[in-house]
Amino acid sequence: MGVHNVHERVLPVSGAEVGLAIDGLSGAGDRLRPRSDWPPMRLDGPPAPGAAGGHGPVRYTVAAYVPGRWVRFAFHGPRGFDEYTVHPLAPGRTLLRHTPAMRARGWARLTWPPAFRPLDGAVLEDSLDLAERACAGTVGRPARWSRYVRLLRRLVR
Repeated sequence: MGVHNVHERVLPVSGAEVGLAIDGLSGAGDRLRPRSDWPPMRLDGPPAPGAAGGHGPVRYTVAAYVPGRWVRFAFHGPRGFDEYTVHPLAPGRTLLRHTPAMRARGWARLTWPPAFRPLDGAVLEDSLDLAERACAGTVGRPARWSRYVRLLRRLVR
């Protein structure tokens, strides 16, 4: 089963400002990975090819990195990637895109649709809220967790 789950947000700031959020991933001032409600991202160094880490049980390595523009993480299993990309649209308007893609096999074929897809969608939207708040000072339309996501989170605890 193929997974390709794009989440994106237009932010009212320059591409360079959004790029700073990518450059700060896993650092003390991380403006992309939510920390209070989700496992924080941890890397064994700043974003750079070869840096290893993960969040919760998910393990990955930085496969590619263009400062201020793009970072791609290669999953240790199942095969796939997770990436943030910055797309300047116009002066003062930038699209931030987050894309996980993988080939779910074995147990992942059974667990992805009912459990991990909704949780992944929720954390990605929370990530974009965090980026919007950091870049614009507010969030125009904050993401809301569904009842199902709240139930899954209670079960995981």
